[in-house]
Amino acid sequence: MINENQSTLAIPKRPLSKIIAATVKAGIIKSNLIPMFAGLTLAIFTYQKNLVEVYPNVIYAFIGTTLVIAAAGAFNNLYDRDIDAIMKRTRNRPTVTGEVSPSTVFVLSIVMSILGISILALATSLAALLGFLGLFFYVVPYTMWSKRKTIYNTEIGSISGAMPPLIGWAAIHPDITHPAIIGLFVVTVIWQMPHFYAIAIRNHEEYEAAKVPMLPVVKGVKRTYTQTNIYLFIMVAMSFLFGTLSLGLMLVALILSVGWLILSIYGSKKMDANKWAKSMFIYSLLHMTILFSTVIIYSLMGIFFFQ
Repeated sequence: MINENQSTLAIPKRPLSKIIAATVKAGIIKSNLIPMFAGLTLAIFTYQKNLVEVYPNVIYAFIGTTLVIAAAGAFNNLYDRDIDAIMKRTRNRPTVTGEVSPSTVFVLSIVMSILGISILALATSLAALLGFLGLFFYVVPYTMWSKRKTIYNTEIGSISGAMPPLIGWAAIHPDITHPAIIGLFVVTVIWQMPHFYAIAIRNHEEYEAAKVPMLPVVKGVKRTYTQTNIYLFIMVAMSFLFGTLSLGLMLVALILSVGWLILSIYGSKKMDANKWAKSMFIYSLLHMTILFSTVIIYSLMGIFFFQ
């Protein structure tokens, strides 16, 4: 029989860089920097900012956002050690395997939080506030409460997940009332429900074993189909907000959203749950990649043409 110490020794030793990357969820950092950059470039173009003048703010936005997201990921890993140990896709995280101590992760999270928010403040106070709110919503309302208590944990967590484009915009211009950035924010919020519902269906047994009340686990697949379609209808409507800035952006957002809604409705009738979830998950990645890439390319073209 293998004892606990022998089991720990059996875990392959990873380089320190990989341990740190897993602790702060480096993959999530990278994926969230793209919408942050989309919001940032969109603000530069919208308000015709001089690139030389805003260059320091661009650097502050990247560094500050990276640190804030890293802090949120580390906090989440620290708090969810018990859940992560049960789920196959998370049980090799350093906070579970013991490759990093809880006290180390806690100190690292605090330091990154302070540094990240402080650096964002060098850009604008609004960017710092949004960074703090994103961190707070992810750690307290989502990780520490709703994730374990309610089927609406995804909705609550989506608020922090949609902060990056707002932070990028606010780092350049301290006003987030423009319809274009509101549209980008709302679309990013809504996008997370179909995306994470699909993940929850594909990992249904793991979430059930860990007692995480994801919508498909608690209410079933049919309720998930219905709720997904409602959110996608809202996303279609929100696409028109981009029309205040560009007809082209509006059409791209509209086509992508309508396509996603059609896939969801068709798939719910013609596919089994796992196939529907897989197709919805893949489409969600394509949706955001194309939308944010379009926003960035459109903005950069406008910036360099203006300059």
